[in-house]
Amino acid sequence: MSLSEQQIIRRNKLNKIKTLGINPYPSKEYLINNTAENIHKNFVDKKKVSIAGRLMSLRILGKVSFGEIKDNTGRIQIYIKKNYLYIDNIRKEDIYNIFIKKLLDIGDIIGIKGFLFKTKMNEITIYIRKLTLLSKSIRPLPQVKISRDKKIYDKFSDVEQRYRMRYVDLIVNDKVKNIFFKRTKIIKKIRKFLDKKGYLEVDTPILQPIPGGAIARPFITYHNTLGIPLYLRIANELYLKRLIVGGFNGVYEFSKNFRNEGMDRYHNPEFTVLELYVAYKDYYWMMNFTEKLITSIFIEFDYKIINKNNKIYNSLQFSKISILDSIKKYTGFDIKNMNKIDLIKICIALKINYEKKWNKCKIIEHIFDEKCKKNYVNPTFITDYPLEMSPLTKKHRENEHLSERFELIINGQEIANAYSELNDPIDQLDRLKKQIEYKNKKELENNSLIDEDFVRSLEFGMPPTAGIGIGIDRLIMLLTGQRSIQEVLFFPQMRPKKIT
Repeated sequence: MSLSEQQIIRRNKLNKIKTLGINPYPSKEYLINNTAENIHKNFVDKKKVSIAGRLMSLRILGKVSFGEIKDNTGRIQIYIKKNYLYIDNIRKEDIYNIFIKKLLDIGDIIGIKGFLFKTKMNEITIYIRKLTLLSKSIRPLPQVKISRDKKIYDKFSDVEQRYRMRYVDLIVNDKVKNIFFKRTKIIKKIRKFLDKKGYLEVDTPILQPIPGGAIARPFITYHNTLGIPLYLRIANELYLKRLIVGGFNGVYEFSKNFRNEGMDRYHNPEFTVLELYVAYKDYYWMMNFTEKLITSIFIEFDYKIINKNNKIYNSLQFSKISILDSIKKYTGFDIKNMNKIDLIKICIALKINYEKKWNKCKIIEHIFDEKCKKNYVNPTFITDYPLEMSPLTKKHRENEHLSERFELIINGQEIANAYSELNDPIDQLDRLKKQIEYKNKKELENNSLIDEDFVRSLEFGMPPTAGIGIGIDRLIMLLTGQRSIQEVLFFPQMRPKKIT
């Protein structure tokens, strides 16, 4: 790895710091008794403080210097005065002229002890009496520059760079950190809501012998000791249902799932889903429960739906429509009882691209995605999918050609998917076979894609159960106003690139 001129300069500074007798990466604990946020909220003149953070700016003005440090809670101004600063192992005459002026850099992590005061501009500031270098930065941070006409230069805004170097993104772009603080708060809110209902949070296997619970291309690995292939889970549904069979009335998991498929602003190979299963309930109950959960989150985080035209919608107004009625409403075509050939003719009439290998279910889903989904801005339950589209779902009690399933759409995006779970083991096995029949007949013959143990568990009896999967990443996108899933993931998947 070749070094830039700035990197070479900083490494030389690092060596000079060592010659002064300073350890640039000390091991000893640094005691902190305050934060930037707390100081701003609870300022007390002359109060002694000890905080630590990253040096974000430094303006040397003769015998005094002003700067700014940033800790986990925010930024605060610092003040340094020659002959009033103490640093371990440095002669007093060298502290300011050599260390502060020549060896301290933007990006260095420092600990400071001093007292509080306000400048003539009424800005809260820390008067530093003792400074400790905690970590020398040998690679310069991006520095935003603002011209006289207020144009911004060198801002760390390149999307690919931000995702590749999220650590730098978090340092220099303050709003980014707030997204992830909010993500954590939202997950805590959901967990608290579920715990209050008495549901049990559980962990299920990430490495699975059969990729079950959904149709998706898995990531494949190999276990050397067992001598078998294993798959990163594409869903945790079948394991959670086993726990319902085992006697738990309600279980949930924040599940990391993995799908070896395409990537776009709504899809990442690794993503987080909340799955919840509650015994003795159905999808009507789950619809009501979901509305209460989402409403409580929207209220707590004061969420309002704002579309791309800055129109504000009522995020607490939930509605319901079947998928077939939705397609009829927005395309004019009644597709009930249509076969694949008829559906293809509709795709042609609507100028929707399709693939000949798609089955009837995939075509229906595609028509809805292309022509209907975008119209649902307020929270809407899309219900009663054709039975063939839902192999793990009970037949609708009023129409055997439909399933007791809903998806929750908000602002044009699927947020949740829920069922009255199929608990008939004979019907379940038959549907699992049909699900993969059009995929690969050889795999069907040896049952390599059928989780026979799951079917066996159903044979012991699973109570009527309602289940739901909520896309956590997409929910976070909604609540933080982001238009790309990569913005709400700390480390989205990227193609490897040589480090320079």
